[in-house]
Amino acid sequence: MKRAIIVSQAGQEAETAGQVLRAAGFVKTAEVSGCAEARRYLTGDVLPDIMIINSPLPDESGHELALMAASAAACGVIFIVPGNIADETADSFAGSGIRVITRPLNRKILTETIAELSAGTPAVDKESPDLLIRIDEIRLINKAKRTLMEYLGFTEPQAHRYIEKQAMDNRQTRLEVAEKIISSYDK
Repeated sequence: MKRAIIVSQAGQEAETAGQVLRAAGFVKTAEVSGCAEARRYLTGDVLPDIMIINSPLPDESGHELALMAASAAACGVIFIVPGNIADETADSFAGSGIRVITRPLNRKILTETIAELSAGTPAVDKESPDLLIRIDEIRLINKAKRTLMEYLGFTEPQAHRYIEKQAMDNRQTRLEVAEKIISSYDK
């Protein structure tokens, strides 16, 4: 039984994606509106075969969620963005197996991309050392977000923004900021 998750605010893209998935034989399709909710599906017992992320989302862009889904859950990921940032986004996902397509959705392109991912094309090369390092970085950043949420009462978007802002203001990587947060609060 093929399963999929659509991560999108309600709208035409989510409706079109659902129709194309059903036509492609996906029986179980979940629709969620944010990254936090989608992450719960990735940590469950039954993992999706495909995840479609319509970026941006209300709680974050979805970039880290896409990397997590492609690597940790090893599912095919389709990332939908406005046309003006498609090339930049595709470059940021280079080597991850994540497919970037543009809004407004072209039903034919979406159908072909789903068919390609369903055919068993590996979404991620698990042996890639760079990818494994990136996965560890994402996990550490997510741990720092959870720490901020627990100790300072931040919401996930607030924690994400805090880490991003600290990294920019202090000219550090998000990983360096995350490590400092974790070491400060988790003693």
